[in-house]
Amino acid sequence: MSSIFGLWHWYIAGPLIGLFVPALLICLNKMLGISSSFEHICMLVLPEGKRSIFRFNMEENGWKILFVAGIMAGAFIASHFLSSTAPHFLPQKYYSAQGYGKLFIGGLLVGFGTRYANGCTSGHTIFGLSLLQSSSLKATLSFFAGGLIYTFFAYHF
Repeated sequence: MSSIFGLWHWYIAGPLIGLFVPALLICLNKMLGISSSFEHICMLVLPEGKRSIFRFNMEENGWKILFVAGIMAGAFIASHFLSSTAPHFLPQKYYSAQGYGKLFIGGLLVGFGTRYANGCTSGHTIFGLSLLQSSSLKATLSFFAGGLIYTFFAYHF
């Protein structure tokens, strides 16, 4: 049980994540990406007339909703039942008006970057790079550069 409760080394966790890519392609003929999953969840709450604008198809995209639910359930199980310490989500300094502002601005920038890059970090970095897509390499480099720049300004100003 100590191997489950402890931190996993990169040489174990990395290949497991890497094996997820061909498993999705071979078994389900699906591509990984969390941003489109959230987009489809948002479309579920839209009225029927507006939903047709986005061409939402529940039969084709319903698995993405289960994917997000599985991520949330897995995170809950791991943090509450498979961890010896209580989870700490944010450093204490973010529990203030200024901290919430930084998180909000960071979230807006991530959302803008996700739509501008036509995909999220998991879609481009894990899936797109494994398929050797040059657009995913550009997006991944941009995600990291943007994160570094924002982190620099968030901590120094």
